[in-house]
This record gives sequence, structure tokens and C-alpha cells, in this order.
Amino acid sequence: MTGRGEPPEGPSENPSGGEDEYRSLVFDESFVRAARLQEFSAQERMGEHARAVRSLPRRGSRRRYSRAGIALVVLIVLAFATAVYTGFRNPYPTPVGRRAEPLRTTVIPLAPQGPVPGGTAVSLLADGPATGHRSGASGINLPPVRRTKNFSDSQVTMALTTVKDYLVNSSLDPDVLTGGVVRPVGRLLDPDQTAQFDRSVGTPAGGGEDSAIGWLVRFDPAEVELAAPDIRVRGTLSYAETGADTLEVVSDHTFTYVLRPAAPGPHRADGASLFTVRRVLHFLLDREDIRLHRLEVRNAYVQAGPQSCSAAATGVLRPLLAGERAAARGPSGTDPYATGVPTAALCGTLAVSSPDPGPLRAPDAARSPRSRP
Repeated sequence: MTGRGEPPEGPSENPSGGEDEYRSLVFDESFVRAARLQEFSAQERMGEHARAVRSLPRRGSRRRYSRAGIALVVLIVLAFATAVYTGFRNPYPTPVGRRAEPLRTTVIPLAPQGPVPGGTAVSLLADGPATGHRSGASGINLPPVRRTKNFSDSQVTMALTTVKDYLVNSSLDPDVLTGGVVRPVGRLLDPDQTAQFDRSVGTPAGGGEDSAIGWLVRFDPAEVELAAPDIRVRGTLSYAETGADTLEVVSDHTFTYVLRPAAPGPHRADGASLFTVRRVLHFLLDREDIRLHRLEVRNAYVQAGPQSCSAAATGVLRPLLAGERAAARGPSGTDPYATGVPTAALCGTLAVSSPDPGPLRAPDAARSPRSRP
């Protein structure tokens, strides 16, 4: 090395004069240890293309690298342990694969005891049995929401909202009621029920599985039409947890429609009549259904009238309109010896109660037997 420099332990105590002036250049042991370059020996420099010096690693670098490696390993172990602990402490169990079951439907036509009363749409709604019922979607109210053991408040609310959307689309949408549209209803179904739904609305049949009436309310547009857009609704929603991963929601609503004959030209002002459909539906929703805004319709119980007992309510409802009477014969026969899917010939008598004084209140979720806070 050339030039003056100071040794690592600091300047000399006596830097002036004589030999003491060059004391700082003495290569003592501390200076050698602190050097960044080391000269090769004479034997090593005899090799071809040998370099004169070589670099030395900094002191303590190997120790620093080993400490950094240990710290990295410790961090990885801590992160893995935290992930495992969080997984075991997760309050919501991992969803188990579950397939939706086919919808089972029961439809009971309600036959009038005399001619169907007629009138104007305004008078029928103002003075009829649905006078105290709310209009449209406002009649489908959510119950008080409280978390269950395995579902949060927001999850319960989302499940109830999905059910309400289904009821609105399948019972109140004019395009569904008389326009033959089914997409608003089908898009809310669990994919496992899509094939059955397509069969039911495309090629409806009896037997309780392929009846379109279980999925939605619809009329033959060639026979009847809505005399007023105002559809009255009254009913309740309730919910209960049926498993760690499943919520059951039950809807029980009565829908009152004002209908008239579908005929070209002007209509008689007093030619409208009421048609009532009560739908009791059981829905199941798992966590994936709630997240994706869809549901499974498990059971459908439908009462609808006025109709004749012989009305084949599989694809559309067949209302009796103002002034019409039910057929004299009763429901079609049921053969207990027949093979295949059993069918039940059910029919009821339409007995309309007096107008209700006010809208029905939804039960308190804390008191409802179907609700578990």
C-alpha cells in the first residue's frame, strides 16, 4: 500500500519527527486483520495469469448471514403455526358438498259454491277480502333478523332477501304471470334444480315433480289477463337453522289478483273478478347459496281459486271468471292400484272470509318457533 494512512486503532501518540513519523505505516496484527485485500504468496503468484491480491470477506459477515437465516426460518414457522391455529379456531365449519333435492308440489284447486262475483277492479279491491292487504312487494316483509348459532345477521338477511326476490319474481312479475317469461325465476335457483325447472315450465306434468305451479304463478294469456296491476299480498316469512351449514326459510303468503277475460276490443267495466293463490314454500340455503344469491325450493303447497276441481293445474292456473260456475263433477279420480308416481286428486271449497281489518304483522323472530336467535 502507498501513501500515508492511519492504523485502525487511531493516530500515533507521537506523530512528529524521526522514525515516529512513520509508525502509522507499521503493519501490526490489528492492521492486517482489518485489511480488505490480501497479497498472494510468492508461490501463488508463480501461477499463470495469477492475480496479485485477493479480496477477503468482512469479519462477522458469516455470522450475520447465519442470524438472518435463522430469523427467516423462525418467521416462516410462526406464520405457518398462525395459519393452522386460525383454521382450527374458525367458527364456521368447512361447507360439505350437498346436492339440492327435487321440488315436491301439492296444488289444491278451490271450487266456488256459486257463480263467481264480478265487479270493477277498484270496487273488488276496496270492498273485497283483500282490502286490508298491502300492494305488491310491500306485502312481503322480512321478520326481525337475529343471528343463529352458525349464521351471522348479514347472512340471515341475505337469505331472506333472496327468498323475497324469488317471491316477487314468481308471483308479482306481470311478464311471468301472463307473458310466459321464466328467466327471472330460474336464475335464482340452485343449479341442481335447473333441469327439473326447465322440464316443469317446458313440458309440465302431474305427479308433484314436473308441475310448473310449484315454481311460479302463471295464467294462460289466451284465456285471462290482469284487469289491474295492483296485486294484493299478505303473509309471513320465518327462518331456522337446520344444520351447521343450512338455513331453512318458510314463506306463507296469499296473493290476490284481479282478472278478466282475454278478449280483443273494449272490456266491460264490471267484468273483473278476484283470483286468490296461497303459496306455502319451504326453501333451503347453504353458505354458497347465500353468497351467490340463489336458493333451493324444497316443497310447494298451493291453494288457488276459484277453479273447477277438474282443472289440471300443472302448467298454468285456470281461473273461473266473473259469472262462471265450477263444473258439477268433482276432482278427477285417483287409482291406488296404478304404478308410477302416485297422484292425489285433491280439491277444496272456496269459502271467502270477511274483509280483514288490517295487514298481517310478521311474527317476532324471537318468538317464532322457526326462528332461533
